[in-house]
Amino acid sequence: MDVIREVTRERLGNPLAAAVVGLIVGLLIGWIVIGWGIWPVKWTDAVPADLEASWREDYLLMMVDSYASLPDADKAYYRWDGLGPEAPQLLDQLEANPGPRILGNIQTFRQVVGQAPADALPTEGEIMTTPIIEAGEEETGTGLSRTTLILVMCGVVSILAVAVAAYLFLFRRQPFSDVASPVAQAQEFTRQAEPTDFMARGEMPPMSQFMTTYMLGDDLFDDSFSIDSPTGEFLGECGVGISESIGVGEPKKVAAYEVWLFDKNDIQTVTKVLMSKHAYEDNTLRDRLQTKGEPFQAEPGAEMILETATLRLVARVVDMAYGSGPTPPHSYFDRLTLELAIWQRT
Repeated sequence: MDVIREVTRERLGNPLAAAVVGLIVGLLIGWIVIGWGIWPVKWTDAVPADLEASWREDYLLMMVDSYASLPDADKAYYRWDGLGPEAPQLLDQLEANPGPRILGNIQTFRQVVGQAPADALPTEGEIMTTPIIEAGEEETGTGLSRTTLILVMCGVVSILAVAVAAYLFLFRRQPFSDVASPVAQAQEFTRQAEPTDFMARGEMPPMSQFMTTYMLGDDLFDDSFSIDSPTGEFLGECGVGISESIGVGEPKKVAAYEVWLFDKNDIQTVTKVLMSKHAYEDNTLRDRLQTKGEPFQAEPGAEMILETATLRLVARVVDMAYGSGPTPPHSYFDRLTLELAIWQRT
């Protein structure tokens, strides 16, 4: 999880990535919170052509009845054009099945709308296309529609979100752009560490050889490795994690680590405690940590051996450095690089 957090922080430290995230967040806030919650768009009327089919038929019937009761060619033209391109088909259906209506009224209406002069028909923009405002609401003083205002507000929120993101990741997070995170620093130390050449020492090379580094500030440090045979068979696991810290405040001031070896063919996990000089010389602390495993003082180049029924592990301190502060000298680690080499016992 710590690695994921660091990678996410580094990605968002990129101005372009921060801008994109800010834009997306702003649009979502504007769309969901403003567009749906605070100020949703509500349409209370529609053009007759947008009505459902049965309602369009009812609208046509009312037009015919209205013209029969009070002939008004201008209103007939206006209402007829509002039904859109499907109006002739609807009129044919009505004429084919007039029901209780007088067929002559339908035919008269057809003649009126069919002979309408071009200059008498309303233009497209005049036929009920003006956005309808809810009862009790008014147009804004600038003449902007509700939809336009929502889009403008979404844009403003997006800009503000981008600005906040840029400030947080480009200014408040500035130290991270110049100084790598503890995890990133540890990975670099591990990459540069030289593994032991056991053949040069006249020893058989290990079956597996791992390297891991702790850096001050990595409070969740806990590294583990799978041990497999040359044929790929799982044999066990090994690893190292924080065992004890001293003092108060953050980050943790680590004074001891647990180095462990698990053998699938054994009934127990073997553990030893790698301690700082101060922790090792503190009898009370050493006795308390001894319940977790045999204590061992960390020194550059020092090696400790862990053995199980079928596995042998040599843990070597490749590099280390103590931290300084309001604590006893040599009490906690600023950095520790540890090599874990494993052999299969015969």
